[in-house]
Amino acid sequence: MVLLAGFTAPATSWRYQIPSLIQSGHRVIAVDLPGHGTAPAMLPGTTMRTRAGFVHALIEQLDLQGAAMIGGSMGGNTIWSYVDTYGTGRLRAAVVVDQTPRMLNAPAWAYGFYGYDQEKVDTFFADGIPATGHGTPIWKRGMRLVRLLAAMGRVDRTLSPPELALLNDHAKCDWRSTIRATDLPVLFVAGSDSEFWPSAHDAAAAALAPNGAPTVVARAGHARNMERPHSFNRAVAEFLDSAS
Repeated sequence: MVLLAGFTAPATSWRYQIPSLIQSGHRVIAVDLPGHGTAPAMLPGTTMRTRAGFVHALIEQLDLQGAAMIGGSMGGNTIWSYVDTYGTGRLRAAVVVDQTPRMLNAPAWAYGFYGYDQEKVDTFFADGIPATGHGTPIWKRGMRLVRLLAAMGRVDRTLSPPELALLNDHAKCDWRSTIRATDLPVLFVAGSDSEFWPSAHDAAAAALAPNGAPTVVARAGHARNMERPHSFNRAVAEFLDSAS
């Protein structure tokens, strides 16, 4: 199991999944790519293709065969960048967690980031990730917030120029054609109360994949694996069993 966290999030964001996966007999590799957790800072020029290259190097170095990948947020689309560049020869399944394959909204695609459209394509993420007004307010999240903070630890909210550039590259990518062409079993997970996009993105993405399945984690936001770990872990375990 290769676990890829979301934008600048540390590998510890999977703390509620790792014991469950190990108990189920999986070898688990939670990755801090550059700019995440304990890894070195992100270098200028980093793109989604760069991230795919880092994942490829890891898989080659460890000689992983039949690996399943779980990617949260940007980590989910890092899976598609890897598949698009290096294929699926070393993979057996993928789980994409609350990440739409196309963040830019369009008349024929209503599952992008709230408020992000062609008129704002070069400015929307210029200073970071804007608030959307969607999702459960912080003060109403209770234990969901406690679990999230415990998993994330201290994260520097100030984004470097390379991080901002990567965010914009990520936002402009469209991985739908890659999903259509994949032979992987894929589970698309959405949080019902995601702050970033409509939860129906999971069904829309699954409909593109020859072997895709959607699921929505109820009463969870974008950080669904941290906010509702038991429901999330159960959905992932059932999917991995079916994909074996």
